[in-house]
Amino acid sequence: MGRFRAFAVALVLLYPVVSAGAGERPCGSREPIASVFELGPVLYSCWKPPPGTENLEITLRFALRRDGSMIGNPRASYAKLGQDMPLKRAFVASVLEALYQNLPLPITDDFGGAIAGRPITLLFSTAAESTTADAAL
Repeated sequence: MGRFRAFAVALVLLYPVVSAGAGERPCGSREPIASVFELGPVLYSCWKPPPGTENLEITLRFALRRDGSMIGNPRASYAKLGQDMPLKRAFVASVLEALYQNLPLPITDDFGGAIAGRPITLLFSTAAESTTADAAL
């Protein structure tokens, strides 16, 4: 437990990577985000994995300011990218493009105060057996 800071929240959200339905947010939606449960779907809304990148995964870790902008650059904390360099690059580029398309995030003042500076971890996965993606705060 020594690796975890006192402010870390052990909350993991599970939801479909590719979801359909009335609750789905369109890419680039500026509707304010008021809770951690809304954060993942917003960040995944613009992600379109390139063809041929099945079974690739990357986990990014980053933090946000209270205004929804990113502090520094995201860091990969885990990657399963295979051996094909062009596919690796295309996959990572698609993940980063999806992330940056949403920034700054339209977060409420209260939620901004709650998450400001805290690490956020997102798993982007195209694994065929995986129907969920994890987002942790």
